[in-house]
Amino acid sequence: MKMSIRNQFKGKILEIVEGQVVAKIKVDIGGGNNIVSVITLDAEKDLGLKVGDEVTVLVKSTSVMIEK
Repeated sequence: MKMSIRNQFKGKILEIVEGQVVAKIKVDIGGGNNIVSVITLDAEKDLGLKVGDEVTVLVKSTSVMIEK
C-alpha cells in the first residue's frame, strides 16, 4: 500500500491501556523514544494489536503543539 504520509516510525508495542471507548497504545520507536497513540477499541480489535507486536506509527498533522 502506498501512502502520502512521510513521517513513519517502525517500532514495537510496549503497552496497551484499554478504556471504555478508546485504547492508548505506547510504541517504542528506538533511541529511548516512545510515541503514544489513542485509537478506538474497534480499531485495536480489528488490527489485532498486542504487546510486543512490530508496528509502524504514521504521523500526519498540520500542527503539533505543547506549551508549558
